[in-house]
Amino acid sequence: MNAEKLSNRLEAVANNIPPGSRLADIGSDHAYLPCNVVKKGIVPLAIAGEVAEGPYQSALEQVESEHLNDKIAVRKGDGLEVIEPGEVDCITIAGMGGTLISTILEKGKSKLEGVSRLVLQPNVGSFAVRNWLIDNGWELVKEEILKEDGKIYEILVAEKGEPLKPYQQNNLEEGILFGPFLLAVKPGVFLEKWTAEMNNWERILKQLDEAVQNEDTASKRLELDKKIKMAKEALK
Repeated sequence: MNAEKLSNRLEAVANNIPPGSRLADIGSDHAYLPCNVVKKGIVPLAIAGEVAEGPYQSALEQVESEHLNDKIAVRKGDGLEVIEPGEVDCITIAGMGGTLISTILEKGKSKLEGVSRLVLQPNVGSFAVRNWLIDNGWELVKEEILKEDGKIYEILVAEKGEPLKPYQQNNLEEGILFGPFLLAVKPGVFLEKWTAEMNNWERILKQLDEAVQNEDTASKRLELDKKIKMAKEALK
């Protein structure tokens, strides 16, 4: 397969890479994203990072088959280990859980020097990414949500700046959970996602009501109750 046609999810990530950037795609899998943006001339060069041997080999083969060895370096390593400080301007991390993305950024903080943009696509747990960005001086500048093959994905774009600025219109906790930009527009996919989440929380709450009551169930009930209230508000 060549990298001419990306999935909608990766296309949305690619569209948020600033033209002319030096890119590092972490957890690059088959290196489809770096191959695509290099071939289109969006970026002059890229690094495809992979920690697992199988995907690392797939990325090497892909770059080789596209004759892009002079422009894309495929490197094996854990997270941001594969880059040097100041080597890239933009980092993309797509297709992982939000907690894992946050861990990768936290462990590789020293490598973020000179990076001007992060394009992050968590499959779940976007709130963990938003929390990390706030704690580390990164300002969310854009969010997107899309559905592909029955799954819903969010794309978070951040730059160095004022981390709390996007949250001024909302309660901070709500903004972190739902996304300040997504809350402002509430597209159909957003409503679909949070209706399903709310129904799930209500189901769990019902099960907790029927379970043996103790301190643990009481605190879980309170937390779910709060999330359900916030979701109802967000879905208005």
